[in-house]
Amino acid sequence: MNEGEREAEMTGEVTLLGVRHHGPGSARAVAAALTALRPDAVLIEGPPEADELLALAGRADLVPPVALLAHPVGEPARALSWPFAAFSPEWVAIRHALAQGVPVRFVDLPAAARFALAEEPAGSDERAGQAEPDPIAVLAAAAGQPDPEAWWEDVVEHRLPDRDPLAPFEAIAEAMAELRADDPVGTPGSPGVHPGTGAGVGAARPGPGPAGTRPGFGELREAYMRLQIRAARRAGHRRIAVVCGAWHVPALAAPRAAGADRLLLAALPKRPRTEVSWVPWSHGRLALRSGYGAGIESPGWYQHLFDSADRGPAALARWFARAAELLRGADHPVSAAQVIEAVRLAETLAALRGRPVAGLAETLDAARAVLCEGSEIALALVREQLVVGEVLGQVPADAPAVPLQHDLTRLQRTLRLRPEPTGRELVLDLRKELDAARSLLLHRLRLLELDWGRPVAGRGSGTFKEVWQLCWDPGLAVAVVTAGQWGSTVEAAAAGRLAQLAGQAATPAELARLAEQCLLADLPAALPAVLAALADRAALGSDTAALADALPALVRALRYGDVRGTDRGALEQVARGLAERVRIGLGAACTGLSGAGAAAMRDRLEAVHRAVALLESGAGSRLDDRSASDTASGSPADRWAAALAGLADREPTGGPATGVPGLLRGRAVRLLLDDGRLTFGQARRRLGLALSGAGEPADAASWIEGFLAGGGALLLHDAQLLGLLDDWLLAVPEQEFTALLPLLRRAFAELEAGVRRGIGARIAAGHPAAAGGGPQAEPPLDQQRADAALPTVRLLLGLPGGTPAPSPPARIPRQSDRRAA
Repeated sequence: MNEGEREAEMTGEVTLLGVRHHGPGSARAVAAALTALRPDAVLIEGPPEADELLALAGRADLVPPVALLAHPVGEPARALSWPFAAFSPEWVAIRHALAQGVPVRFVDLPAAARFALAEEPAGSDERAGQAEPDPIAVLAAAAGQPDPEAWWEDVVEHRLPDRDPLAPFEAIAEAMAELRADDPVGTPGSPGVHPGTGAGVGAARPGPGPAGTRPGFGELREAYMRLQIRAARRAGHRRIAVVCGAWHVPALAAPRAAGADRLLLAALPKRPRTEVSWVPWSHGRLALRSGYGAGIESPGWYQHLFDSADRGPAALARWFARAAELLRGADHPVSAAQVIEAVRLAETLAALRGRPVAGLAETLDAARAVLCEGSEIALALVREQLVVGEVLGQVPADAPAVPLQHDLTRLQRTLRLRPEPTGRELVLDLRKELDAARSLLLHRLRLLELDWGRPVAGRGSGTFKEVWQLCWDPGLAVAVVTAGQWGSTVEAAAAGRLAQLAGQAATPAELARLAEQCLLADLPAALPAVLAALADRAALGSDTAALADALPALVRALRYGDVRGTDRGALEQVARGLAERVRIGLGAACTGLSGAGAAAMRDRLEAVHRAVALLESGAGSRLDDRSASDTASGSPADRWAAALAGLADREPTGGPATGVPGLLRGRAVRLLLDDGRLTFGQARRRLGLALSGAGEPADAASWIEGFLAGGGALLLHDAQLLGLLDDWLLAVPEQEFTALLPLLRRAFAELEAGVRRGIGARIAAGHPAAAGGGPQAEPPLDQQRADAALPTVRLLLGLPGGTPAPSPPARIPRQSDRRAA
């Protein structure tokens, strides 16, 4: 074949439609061009592995935005995406070809080749680190427009339809040819999913230059596309339309020998097997510039441009009407007159700025000034809901996907939990069968790191209520593929993932949390392995702090076992053993701690105290189930109280290296006092010992901090405690008082404001005795006020002499009553 025949083969009836990915103007132009051309084959820039999935794009239940997700078999974490919106030119071309019954194929470099290139070590070519040029920015700069987006909108997106539907593509091809005139190599590659190219880029690094070295990634892509165009011609197609990125048009139109293209592609490394599937996407994902996004700053606005057949005031008025409705729903009043004024202002701004029609900048400026009345908060709502927009696509339930995705879709449909891109709150009552099943699904998904729902803490009372915040991120589709390695169903995958986490857990606390998650997710088959690992770690471990961290989660798991009807026998046995080991090692674990270590141990002390109380009160312990050893030596709560009492009586002898910090001794006294195991007299004695002159003032101050951590109201009710504290403060030397002041301020800052005011009033009034002795004197009885209350008391008690309650005031007549009269 000579050069002339080769050129005729490449340029005969092949029409190259250079587009900007995700551009609504390009999409409308593609639709008009395809209608005029009536091609017998449509070739589109995209991964060829997805050709078999293109037929699904013609179904009504595949609703954009959607994306093609590709990954090597067995390596779902290396996924790549090709997103499509309703306003994407490629999507318009696909739907047009399917509607007309015309063959449609993807002709870009296969995704498998991208994965293979990404595995190779980076070359030494100096062009390997270059970024892909932005041709739109170059053209905008040549036209004197610093904003490429605004220039493209004026030239392409806002232009009226031409009589010749191919005219815009001819102009774009000519501009791209000028830009690439000095580029003998072609398009440099780009690592990862490049934000400016959407459906046209994969994850491969650029290669070396052409001078006897390996070709660049862009050259490989264009060589492959040229070969696919030749293949379409050999298949007998004579009117071929190629929809590709505008930058590639000159390279695809230029004459090049087929042998040269095959030689370029012969150097490709071995390709891995690849799986491809359709997944739902969202406008929010399209707006991201990293990860699997497409870098479109305003997909909602682009959708509005694409849906508007006219680009005049009517389209602008519709957008402002939607903005007004949105703001009214957020309790921001907007009148119809404001909508009219906003349209006029946007058009005036466009005229002043020399733009053909009002663009996004003019529209937002008018919305800020007129509809939002200068409020950036209101404008942020408009940006979020209308400029970006939260639209989630849909994929048919029978579309090819990993088995885990099919099971998740089935559960979502059965449990009536529809994925939504906007956050919403879900309140579950675990006593209801449907809500309990929903809770199990959400907890199992959290084990798989699919955070569709996040539990909201502190919103319910009791254990029968759960509150979740739901928000479906399309990026979770990648996580679903990754989680498929653990099982083909949600339950099996969660159990498999739990077993792996149990094997990797490094501390008893991690294993205890896994046991809690196991019960929350109702995975009884996985629980024995977790409990066995926890029992082994607890038996062999000597770190009391680590055991103390594990106990609260384990006791919480017992509580949820009650709610969900799970067998708790083995779990209770491990929890009791863990509590006993913490009790035995408590004294040694609290010795020789620094200030930060004492604060952390105080938190553990409180958590273990609550856990033991819960273990005793019935969450994991019943009177008739106690063992003989429990009966002989007391309950776990009794033994824990004895350990706290021993800790409270420890002396801070030997300095901080061998003594127990005052923070922990004071906290132990307060816990025993609150539980009724110490009287106020015993607490006063221990406070007096802690504040005696024999100890260090700093240790006494930390003792006070620990004692007051449970609240300071008892100082208002026991004058002797307050007097002891007052006397100690008065006796502290001035130099030491200055050093103690931060500790005291921190201790009293945790008290409620009313308690602090009450203590201050008592101190200012001189109520505490000078030596802290004697109960506080009561104020004298006001006989006159007491006599005034007696009739009401007699009435409440039913005794004679009570004053009857006054009759309620007459009801004010309503207008209906007056009408009836």
